[in-house]
Amino acid sequence: MLNTLRSIVQDVAGAGSFREQLNLLVHDVRVALGTEVCSIYLMSSSREELLLAANEGFKPEAVGSVSLSLDQGLVGLVAQRAEPINLNNAGMHPRFILIPEIGEEAFHAFLGVPVIDHRQVLGVLVVQQRERRKFDESEEAFLVTLSAQLAGIIAHAEATGDVASLIADSGESALERADAIFRGVGGTPGIGKGTAVLIHPPASLEAVSDKVTDDVSTELQVLDRAIESVREDIRRISQQFSSSLPREELALFDVYLHMLDDNALAGDIRDRVRKGSWAQGALKQVIHEHVRRFEAMEDPYIRERGADVKDLGLRVLGYLQDIRAKKTYFPDATILVGEEVTPGMLAEVPADRLRGIVSVRGSVNSHLAILAQSLDIPAVMGAIDFPAANVDGIPLVVDGFYGEVICNPSTATIEHYETLMAGERALAEELDQLRDYKCVTLDGWRVGLWVNIGLTGVGRSLDRGAEGIGLFRTEIPFMTKDRFPSEEEQRVIYREHMVAFEPKPVTMRTLDVGGDKALSYFPISEENPFLGWRGIRVTLDHPEIFMVQARAMLKANAGLKGDLRIMLPMITSISEVEEAMSLVERAYQEVLEEGVEVKQPQIGVMVEVPAAVYQAKRLASMVDFLAVGSNDLTQYMLAVDRNNPRVADLYHETHPAVLTALRDVAKAAQTENTYLGICGELAGNAVGAVLLMAMGYRVLSMNETSLPKVKWVLRNVKRSDARRMLARVLRMDTHEEVQAFMHQQLIRAGLGRVLPSHH
Repeated sequence: MLNTLRSIVQDVAGAGSFREQLNLLVHDVRVALGTEVCSIYLMSSSREELLLAANEGFKPEAVGSVSLSLDQGLVGLVAQRAEPINLNNAGMHPRFILIPEIGEEAFHAFLGVPVIDHRQVLGVLVVQQRERRKFDESEEAFLVTLSAQLAGIIAHAEATGDVASLIADSGESALERADAIFRGVGGTPGIGKGTAVLIHPPASLEAVSDKVTDDVSTELQVLDRAIESVREDIRRISQQFSSSLPREELALFDVYLHMLDDNALAGDIRDRVRKGSWAQGALKQVIHEHVRRFEAMEDPYIRERGADVKDLGLRVLGYLQDIRAKKTYFPDATILVGEEVTPGMLAEVPADRLRGIVSVRGSVNSHLAILAQSLDIPAVMGAIDFPAANVDGIPLVVDGFYGEVICNPSTATIEHYETLMAGERALAEELDQLRDYKCVTLDGWRVGLWVNIGLTGVGRSLDRGAEGIGLFRTEIPFMTKDRFPSEEEQRVIYREHMVAFEPKPVTMRTLDVGGDKALSYFPISEENPFLGWRGIRVTLDHPEIFMVQARAMLKANAGLKGDLRIMLPMITSISEVEEAMSLVERAYQEVLEEGVEVKQPQIGVMVEVPAAVYQAKRLASMVDFLAVGSNDLTQYMLAVDRNNPRVADLYHETHPAVLTALRDVAKAAQTENTYLGICGELAGNAVGAVLLMAMGYRVLSMNETSLPKVKWVLRNVKRSDARRMLARVLRMDTHEEVQAFMHQQLIRAGLGRVLPSHH
């Protein structure tokens, strides 16, 4: 049965249109079960009726013309109950109704199973037979298993509009309908409208065969020429962006160049060639190995580096195959579309013509998304249901706020979005005037607005009024090397950021790697990396790594007025803090002994796991500051991986349990008079910022794009009012209640402009 299941699913997935998929499905199921009739009914968009969408065994003309309400017949009962119904004499059941036009008078045995995706019934799969018998347990189990596997295919068709088109029987595809909506994730806030231009990668690694070579030297020469050509392309692209991007963002292209160094990708490829592989095959093997390594990591920023490696591989392959991209015409208002849009593809579009980006794959942590944010280009990432291959030349609206793409927008839709775009421009101009003002509530409560920084963002952060760095992800520089960076190499990188922010405080998280985000030269393989060897656990087990980093941080701050704040990640016990603090003190004494005059650093703990929440008072008494990592804390509190689409809709930072934990940490910090901050997405949205300010969080650290709106909101509320809102919220039972109430309160306060309310 397992092989039959696989065969049916593969057949259906490989069919051309959705109609063909359904026809193939009913045929294969009828043959597999040796029964006389197989039908599939699909739920209408109103969720009030079921349409006979495919059938084998009844009259063909019945397909598309027969529909049942949910309170009609056995098929409706299956959908209502959302469970199988198996009868040996269907005609005797009180819910049985006869539909003469399909010719089912003589059929008695009935087995119907619901097709369910994410708790929603999408349709009903039915088999019938003349013989009066009950389908046996194995047949019922087979059909239930098959429907569970096929739910994804039907859900995809529903998302792309193919189900609606089939039910409407209009003959038009999803892309031909006005206002067809496809969803992804907002990569860059904003709205762009224009014409879709589909851009293709230059080559396919999957199509490369593995071959041996007798002429290693020639293959190495060909490889060297291809790599150097790609290096020249990257330099050209960097030069093209030099006037429109800050220096920190241009550093992304330096990362690309480093990847092509002899001690990185290029060296690995050459080693394969020297062992007898031809250049293209060696390239394919090395790129796939590196991509797999990155994609296996939990950290979303690091995982996205796999796309960068793949992009480089495709560019080198293009030169190896001597492929030149065809000249593409870009209209005045271009929406760049691709299966996986890369920074290199972005550079091919004249800057004054680019209005938006849609990438079927990728996330908000990709280099593309970072560049799009720097250029203020609206982007939607991870739009997996978007039929990119068929959109060339179609009018699009890209909604980077909601992560939506609207195909063939109607006149009313265009007017709606143009009004929103005008409102966003006006708000941006208004917020820009607040850049040099402090964040103080109407009743005088001061809140520090800091930024989270990885590889880039210094220039933009300062331009938007950042008052310090609340999280510097120090693992990023470690990723660009093929070994642990030396103390001096780390000092130079840290110093650059400290000087840029002088005299503002800079918070540096100690190396946060582990099984979920391993370094290529420090591999860690674990079955459960979320609960494994990561964060402070790794660096305490390797004090030599911790000490080098601590000394580099201290020396980077020499002679500067700004405070160095060292933050310890993934703390779960008091002993970890004691051990880490003693190592920092030792590093401080060693630096002084070297004759370098440095200030004593502040030391803080990240509250990211429930254990730290329940020990918050004791931890607060030991350190200079606490900083909640709200993203990880929410993930651990709710046992939800927000990057897993099956459970991502359960991830809510305003879940009552999370809010209670945040309140408890705030109380502990206040009791011990310890400085309290938070770094995470919750700090960067209006609802979260108001509630955190009410709890007593003194520092909110966020993505720099969120900072102006958060400042505007907090400067226009009273803390006394926010505390009343918080008191109400803490008595609520669901995330939905919290959101609805807070939105209502902010709108009443005249702050609705920053809420996602334009639908």
